[in-house]
Amino acid sequence: MTGGSETPYPVKIVTPSTFPLAKLFHMIPEHLVFIDLETTGTNTLHDRVTEVGFCEVHNGDVVEEWSSLVNPGKPISPFIEQITGISTAMVAEAPRFSDIAEELQGKLAGKVLVAHNARFDYGFLKNEFRRLEIVFQEKVLCTLKLSRALFPQQKKHSLDELIERHDLTVQDRHRALGDAQVLRDFFAKLRNQLPGELLAKAIRSQLKQPSLPPHLAVEQLKRLPSSPGVYLFYGENDTVLYVGKSIDIRSRVYSHFAGDHRVQKEMRLSQQVRRIDFVETAGEFGALLLEARLVKELTPVHNRRLRRTRDLFSIRLASGEKTGSKPDIVLLKDLGGDELEGLFGMFRTRRQAETALREIILAHGLCNRILGLEKGHGACFNFQIKKCRGACVGQESLPLHEARLTTAFASMKVRSWPFAGTIGIRETSTTNDRTEIHVFNHWCHLGTADSEDRLWGILDSPALLPFDLDGYKILTRFLESKGQHIDILKLSLPTGGMNFS
Repeated sequence: MTGGSETPYPVKIVTPSTFPLAKLFHMIPEHLVFIDLETTGTNTLHDRVTEVGFCEVHNGDVVEEWSSLVNPGKPISPFIEQITGISTAMVAEAPRFSDIAEELQGKLAGKVLVAHNARFDYGFLKNEFRRLEIVFQEKVLCTLKLSRALFPQQKKHSLDELIERHDLTVQDRHRALGDAQVLRDFFAKLRNQLPGELLAKAIRSQLKQPSLPPHLAVEQLKRLPSSPGVYLFYGENDTVLYVGKSIDIRSRVYSHFAGDHRVQKEMRLSQQVRRIDFVETAGEFGALLLEARLVKELTPVHNRRLRRTRDLFSIRLASGEKTGSKPDIVLLKDLGGDELEGLFGMFRTRRQAETALREIILAHGLCNRILGLEKGHGACFNFQIKKCRGACVGQESLPLHEARLTTAFASMKVRSWPFAGTIGIRETSTTNDRTEIHVFNHWCHLGTADSEDRLWGILDSPALLPFDLDGYKILTRFLESKGQHIDILKLSLPTGGMNFS
């Protein structure tokens, strides 16, 4: 809160003073706001801010220091109180965030925010403003990342490590303004002790200043969220140019236009884009699925991957009691959705499948004649060039050849559907309140629901979707990935089944 009038809650106002910073600006932002928050916990969705403190510096001069306790509307745990010294009683008469939001937004607008582990502080700020239906979007510089970039030989970069390593003075550790002042002092030492261009390069690398496309309004970029989802570039006549996905839409879109990342494709996009749209998702899994679907539906000019493949091929090993297994290339649309057993590899063309089969045979010394791929009797051609171990001439037994064949194809085995029926994969966002359920049956993505009505709509009217290789890869990767927070739900599906056509 600003000075002058008396307030019933704890507020600290510091008279602006001059802070000695080196006068080597080297394109370092002029307006920096060193900011820190104290909170009731670490979850940006459920925990709340209890204190805000910042120190604003303009070209090396401190122009304002500001702090205020904030009533979080919930009790502060003894654990958090022990760390910060802020108790529930201390914030009982403090303003709610809504009471300081307008003033705080005005003080921070258009300035670069500097925080340690900035994702934490910026995430809390964005969510506090979002609850008030205020879009908060500013440039952010992280001193933790800065320390890692400038001092890669050091293993630890916590604020306590920086305080000890750089001999920084601490007035009030784990209080918002006190920690903000530490960050200010740390940055001052960097400017005084490091070559200006070295520091400026590390800062520019973080900020990734985009070169705005000539036909795109700056408001288009400002409204982009820093959350998971899909973004779409449109050109003249609303032609879809490109569809992409990211766990941070805003950052990814900015990277397309970053001056130091220009390639020919990005140059063309920059010249052609007229409009940007986006769709937020609960997380990365939903973004991957949505991107794959939109690329197939919209066929964007600059997307080559993920486009719909009309035909898919696989290799099937047909077993024979006396002669052993014979490989056969099959078209997946001729099979049912539950007929993946005994298939190896998936290929977008028959030629790719044939090439893969030849390479496996050569790599493992298998016999084309035993496999039924070469007619005649006696030694096969590969045996004559010493690429076959001799099953065709009796130098290798048929059971051993069969065992090696099975081993050679094992890593390519197509997974059978491991569930009894339809499943839902529940994905909950860590950055907003969004929850989605992605519905699958026999590897086919039936749809994504963000409400119970939409979920039952998908289950009541399951579309006969074609088998999609990209969807198969996305789902198998997530099912196999350790550490992914996946909640699998068993769902009932009316009869009807799936097919590949």
